[in-house]
Amino acid sequence: MSLINFRDPILGADPEGMRIRPGLLYRSAQPSPHADHATLTQLDDHGIRTVVDLRGIAECEPADWAAAEAAGITVIAARMAPTTDTIAAALQTMTTAADLGSFYLLLAEQSPAAVTAAVEAAARPGGVLLHCAAGKDRTGLVTALLLDLLGVPAEAIAADYARTGEALPQIRANLAERHPAALNDPATRDAVPAPLLAAPAEAMTVFLDLMRTRHGGAAAFLTACGTTADTLAAFRSKTSKEALAC
Repeated sequence: MSLINFRDPILGADPEGMRIRPGLLYRSAQPSPHADHATLTQLDDHGIRTVVDLRGIAECEPADWAAAEAAGITVIAARMAPTTDTIAAALQTMTTAADLGSFYLLLAEQSPAAVTAAVEAAARPGGVLLHCAAGKDRTGLVTALLLDLLGVPAEAIAADYARTGEALPQIRANLAERHPAALNDPATRDAVPAPLLAAPAEAMTVFLDLMRTRHGGAAAFLTACGTTADTLAAFRSKTSKEALAC
């Protein structure tokens, strides 16, 4: 089955293709039920040579990317699944889109190694795919950091994030099939904060505002996470049309 919620966020951020090279950064939901021939064809058609898996280890299955790895695609595990009391408290009190945006910042702050691993992977040659379970929350915040690093306006980043809303019915169906005991149980479903079941642009706007207010923007935050200046420069150079012209 082809990956759902699959797209090139740079096409939305720079639709005229004047400044940023498309075809190098992609985002999606997890493979469902696992990477198969259709998935491999999709990856090959888009020149994707690296997959960055942002899910926690408990969310993964051995078969998820086995076929892709056998085909020579590099799969990098950047586990963004902190289980701290602060994360738990934020989930329990989440009621608004703004709360979701604040949660994204907290998730990024508590996952410096995963964030750095994801950015390092994004700087690798060729197309790179970022994904988590739904391709919305963890994928959304890492994609936002990369786009902010390239100077993409916040409204364009938020608009790309909100596009996941179109795929949410299929994402939910796939998640329920993969985790039937948990997600088909009404009590479990009711415990999921409502903002996590949507992709409101406001959440991404709040995340970016907080990132800039507290950390000075993506570049400063990523540096604090441990991402090297060489990695930041490599990603910028890779995606720059000016660098390609040289």
